[in-house]
This record gives sequence, C-alpha cells and structure tokens, in this order.
Amino acid sequence: MNALGFDVYVNCSYDEAITAVTDELKKEGFGVLTEIDVKATLKKKIDVDFRPYIILGACNPHLAHKALSLVPQIGLMLPCNVTVSQEADGRSLISIINPQQMMGMVDHPELEAIACDAEERLRRVASALEGR
Repeated sequence: MNALGFDVYVNCSYDEAITAVTDELKKEGFGVLTEIDVKATLKKKIDVDFRPYIILGACNPHLAHKALSLVPQIGLMLPCNVTVSQEADGRSLISIINPQQMMGMVDHPELEAIACDAEERLRRVASALEGR
C-alpha cells in the first residue's frame, strides 16, 4: 500500500495488465470512462521519452450517483484513478486510488459509507490481481 492507494505488481505484459485490471474492475461494477496514455502525451507535448504508463478513470455509476446526490462538488474527485505502468524488471505495476483517502478531504458522514463500499470493491480488484 502506498500513501494514496494500493499497489499490485503483476508478472505480465503492460497490455495484459491493462486488460486484467479492466476485467476485474468490471466484476466490481466499475467501467473505465477515460484512458490517458501518459507516455504518448509526454512525447507529443514535451518530446520526453517515458515508460509505458496509463491512467484509467474508473467509475461505478451507482456509487457515483449516490455521492453526487449528496455532494455535487464531489465530481471534482471522480472518477477513481487506476494507473498501470511497465517497470524496468518487466513486471507491470497497477496502482489503485483509495477512495477513503479522497473522501477524507470532505466532511460529510454519509460519504464515508460510499467511500468504504468503493474501497472494499477496489481492494477485491487488487486481491484478484495478486499472484498474476
């Protein structure tokens, strides 16, 4: 676990890791709304070479609706980001945001239950990826 979320190293290619995490997210009710190819963006914008790295914007519509209904400004903290990067040793690193960390900045008791639900789901994603 890192300060912002949870990390999982997988012994598969970068592309296989993206597919695996996307599949596991679906099982927990999350869809990927956005994909930001950091490597391509840095090359295009500032001509810098960077390792393969993608930011996936994952959203569970039911949880998002509940949170947005309580605090419309919570949209500033959505979706839940998941990153996949290729490491120098050939493994892929998957990092998943901890919703409790994000929601901890907002003082609203009812959001805590939603963040807890999201965290449990995302931890199951991380657990399912371990050992791959």
